[in-house]
Parts: sequence; C-alpha cells; structure tokens
Amino acid sequence: MDLGKWLTDLKALHEKAKHGGLSGEEQRDYRSRRGELARALLAAQGLGRQPGQARRQSLRIARALQVEVAGPGRKERLTTFDISTGGFSAPMASAPSTGEVLTATLRLPEGEPLVAPVKVVGSVPGTGCVRVSFAFGPIPGAAAEKLEVAIFDLVLAQLSRAPGT
Repeated sequence: MDLGKWLTDLKALHEKAKHGGLSGEEQRDYRSRRGELARALLAAQGLGRQPGQARRQSLRIARALQVEVAGPGRKERLTTFDISTGGFSAPMASAPSTGEVLTATLRLPEGEPLVAPVKVVGSVPGTGCVRVSFAFGPIPGAAAEKLEVAIFDLVLAQLSRAPGT
C-alpha cells in the first residue's frame, strides 16, 4: 500500500475513533497504525540527536497551545513551543526550580482542558525568556488517551499540509 493511501486510511480510522465508532478489528488496526506512525516519526525526530543525548520516549510536535501552570505563589499563562504525551516546553520570564511540581491546565484543540501535574525537568536561557521543559505526572487512563488523540490530531493535520500527502 502506498503512503498516501495508508495515511488516508489512518485519518479515517482516527476520525471514527474520536467518536467511538470503531469495531474491535478496526480498533486493533487503528492502534497498530497509530503506533507504527509514532515509531517512524519518533525515529525521524531522533536523527538530529547529538552524541550522548538521550533518545526521546514520546512523539513531539511543535504546536502553540495555551497552558496555565500554577503552584504555591505562581500562576502563569503560557503558550507551548511543543507538546508530547510526555510533557511540553514553553517560554517563561523566569524558570521555576528544576524538580518543582506544578499543576498544568492545557487547552486542547477540541473538548475540555486537560488538568495534570507537571514537573519542571529543565530550562534553557534564551533572549528575553527561558525555555522551560515540563514532564507530565501520572495522567489517568481516559485523560491520557484524550491527550494522545489530541496529539495525533495535530500530527495528522501537519502531515496533511506536507507536500506529497
């Protein structure tokens, strides 16, 4: 099967899955295709890795989404640089301490916001701001699936705009 047909079929399954309309066989096919695409894109994202740099564990997509991070004495509205099922990064005026645990309220493109604990895992100073990386804490099953589906919405939309798809 050619790539264009494979992606078209995956998009159709994805739309059906979002509305709970997959049969058991379609569900298995959808999860298999989604996993296959994620592994391929994750491998491609790892091609520019520097020697000694750890491999990514989650598919990441560059996308600006609104997120509010809150904790003791802190409440800030941010816009993400990128997002994955493992976390996100966003610019901040000043970085919280590495290891600090906050609550993030992420506005997904469709549906209710996702509220989850996040941990500051790193920061990189930039011009006028600091790029702060956050890792999601435990996310309950239904919310984790919601996040994964939202990320695949973004991935499939981006692939649809790519030349030759």
